[in-house]
Amino acid sequence: MSVGSRRGSSEVGGDSGPVRVALVSQQYPPELGGNASRVGDTARQLAHDGVEVSVVAPPLSYPPETYARSWRRHERTTDGDIDVHRLWAWQPSRVDPNALERLAYYFLFALHATLWLLYHRRKFDAVVCTTPPVFTGIPGLVFGELTRKPLVVDVGDLWIDAAAGLGFIRETSLSTRLSRRYEHLLLLRADRILTTTEEMSRLLERAHGPAIAQRFLVAPNAVDVQRFGPDRGTGDDGRTIIYTGIFGHAQDLEACIRAMALIEHDATLKLVGDGDTRSRLEAVVAELGVEDRVEIHGPVERDAVPGLLASASIGVAPLKDTPGLRYAVPLKTYEYMASGLPVVGTDMGAFSDLIDASEGGLAVGNSPEALAAAFDELLADPDQRERLGRQAREHVEQHYDRRVLGERLAGMLRDLVATTGGHR
Repeated sequence: MSVGSRRGSSEVGGDSGPVRVALVSQQYPPELGGNASRVGDTARQLAHDGVEVSVVAPPLSYPPETYARSWRRHERTTDGDIDVHRLWAWQPSRVDPNALERLAYYFLFALHATLWLLYHRRKFDAVVCTTPPVFTGIPGLVFGELTRKPLVVDVGDLWIDAAAGLGFIRETSLSTRLSRRYEHLLLLRADRILTTTEEMSRLLERAHGPAIAQRFLVAPNAVDVQRFGPDRGTGDDGRTIIYTGIFGHAQDLEACIRAMALIEHDATLKLVGDGDTRSRLEAVVAELGVEDRVEIHGPVERDAVPGLLASASIGVAPLKDTPGLRYAVPLKTYEYMASGLPVVGTDMGAFSDLIDASEGGLAVGNSPEALAAAFDELLADPDQRERLGRQAREHVEQHYDRRVLGERLAGMLRDLVATTGGHR
């Protein structure tokens, strides 16, 4: 089936005004994490490129314990030219909430967003649903089927694969099998499927068949190269290894901490962020007695990140070595590279491909010994750090500049609306 063949094929004639898009996301800034940052950057770039964007998200909730619980049914705010609609859903109130709390948070928002989109269906020409979680596709699926307007599914993570690979769900369980059937239906109904890497596209095609292959558009995690750069901080001090972002179960930060007990050089691992595994990481630091080598900081404002990175020596982006994460390249990786930092990460899948193509870092095993050897190699050789960092920056400028990728995404939305009769 060709892209858009399930809908009308009428052209949009004359000056119909800007394309009006509803962007459904489980998190949106000022909430933290790679997904929120990616969605926020994408929405702002689309607005800059002439798309009329309305974000639909639940109340500020992530990380839990950061925000006061809201009971308002609907709260409308603005983010520059973007309308942000916060729709009530259950909000987790503790770090690492249990399965029932997570389900209530995800599903109640999906239900509320579905009803809200249908009520306001005449205001939008298309809907973009960004995952994870998979539930955010429900509003777009219902909206697309009932209005016959375009549906774009932005796959930020292979959420089910990652959860299975990390042992949180069983592949044979009824809930997992139902989730995969729903995901299959959603992707078959989508007019476009955005993926972050070619590896993700291959995995989705293998799982859901060649019928969806022609709908893929690789929209990688990208970075504003004007905001991030070596000149945004006080300079490389030659001894700071930095991680910024969520302390989650997919990130192998414990291995990085254990590596700091093995390195030969005087250096500090600076972990900046928050998340489910923070208490475990603090316990490991105390257990190893490496308080003088590991600093765990709370989350910082997004505007402070470029300066933090530009003042560091090495960026680390460790993922658990599991098949369910082979597709992933964390957003922070591109920010490290744009900041002129050599990157150290797990030698697998899409991350290895990026390091090979850019020659901007080291892809190594995620054992403490392998990480310690990589840290020592870079700490001992300022010239190598400078060369890898320069190559990383050049590669990001050429291939992952958010402005260029945003223009391509905006053009895709305009073409999609024009060819499927999205203006009604």
